[in-house]
Amino acid sequence: MAEKRPKKLSVHDIAALSGVSAATVSRVINGYEHVSDTTRQRVLAVIDRYDYQPNTVAQALARQSSRVLGILVPELVSEVFADPFFANLIQSITYTANRLDYDVTLWLTSTEDNSRVFNRVMNDSLSDGLIIAETSINPIVTELLDRKKKPYMLIGRPVSRASHVNFVDSENLQGGYIMTRYLIEQGYRRIGHIPGREELPSAIDRLAGYREAIGEAGLPEIIAPSGKFMKSGGYKAMVYLLQKNVDAVFCSSDMMSVGALQAIRETGLRVPDDIAIGSFDDMPNVQDIHPALTTIRQNLPEVGKTAVEGLVGILEGKIETPFQRVLPVEIIVRESA
Repeated sequence: MAEKRPKKLSVHDIAALSGVSAATVSRVINGYEHVSDTTRQRVLAVIDRYDYQPNTVAQALARQSSRVLGILVPELVSEVFADPFFANLIQSITYTANRLDYDVTLWLTSTEDNSRVFNRVMNDSLSDGLIIAETSINPIVTELLDRKKKPYMLIGRPVSRASHVNFVDSENLQGGYIMTRYLIEQGYRRIGHIPGREELPSAIDRLAGYREAIGEAGLPEIIAPSGKFMKSGGYKAMVYLLQKNVDAVFCSSDMMSVGALQAIRETGLRVPDDIAIGSFDDMPNVQDIHPALTTIRQNLPEVGKTAVEGLVGILEGKIETPFQRVLPVEIIVRESA
């Protein structure tokens, strides 16, 4: 007579079929030691035979670890998926997490009011740690995470420059300086700047790099209104700069450079013959833009990888806090400047 297969196996079912205790089955499922190879193989054989799927929530509670990392992107969904910056960052985080045997969950918002999402993140018990892909996050959020003892990692330095905060960033100030200095060395003398969002440390640092290079050269600062790191913002800011008779512009992101390029073309001017463009980010598609963008490359895959490895190291007790890394950048010279 064929053995009747249980409709939904439990740990106790596996134990009965294996001839061991439920505690032993639990130790095998969770990878604990102190189980003989013979017993382990007997339990695994039953699990394979009946295609048993353990309750992941119960497992997480039992070992106080879910092996899940949360990714919080406090931006509108429409902006996240329109900006290759976030797509590349999330891809890198996910790839590295999976390589380290962690899964990820993504927190996004569809409205300007993201308090509901923050509240859920604060009370999320299924993720071991959190990667926050936005450094303009309200410091109250990180303070609450500290109180809850929820490990987290910021992408970008914190606004408050708090010494205890874990973060991974790129050399934004150095990048802004390098790009502006390069434009100066090419002979440009009226160099405008399109800054990103005023509250973001990355935008603040890139603007500071621009100002440092301009100041050293004794040239006038020509700063447009913030382009908000958006294509439309870059377009509007470039319209402003065209009225200032600039001969070059340093855009704080590739997305804004695309908008700036459109505004320049609509006036009948050419890049780089009439106005040069220097950019920042080096997103995967910038070499396909015509003319291809001269830009500062920040190694976004390495940023995501380092953030995950740092957070996992903290979670597993292998890395002491604070974990703070600032990664180098480099200029990639193409056709736009």
